[in-house]
Amino acid sequence: MEECEALCTRMAIMVNGQFKCLGSIQHLKSRFGDGYTLIIRVCADQADLCTVETFVRDTFPGSTLKEKHHNTLQYQIPQGEGALAHIFSQLSKHQQLLHVEDYSVSQTTLDQVFVSFAQQQRDEEDGAFENDVDLNDEIQTSAT
Repeated sequence: MEECEALCTRMAIMVNGQFKCLGSIQHLKSRFGDGYTLIIRVCADQADLCTVETFVRDTFPGSTLKEKHHNTLQYQIPQGEGALAHIFSQLSKHQQLLHVEDYSVSQTTLDQVFVSFAQQQRDEEDGAFENDVDLNDEIQTSAT
């Protein structure tokens, strides 16, 4: 995917032989991405992750905790109007109070967009398999 980002001006993704999207890398990230990834690292000697979790849940509705380690939390925050500015303003305001050592906000990666389409393909294949089983059952039932 890094090569695509470096070399391609437009990209298309196909699922089960059908085009699902076509556009620039930024267009695909904006349209099909899951918003922003927020990684917060709390000071190790004052690691009160419960307070930070409550803050994120209340301040950024719809956020999802993806990973939690010793003093680090990773969230997926949905994209919205002014979301990026809101994320930075709230974190900078409350950084000292929450004992946040540092944080980073990044856009959904092209890899994550591709994985979501791959998941869609797998879901469609599973549905097709389930439908095939149902059709076979109906054929056997009508033949008896």
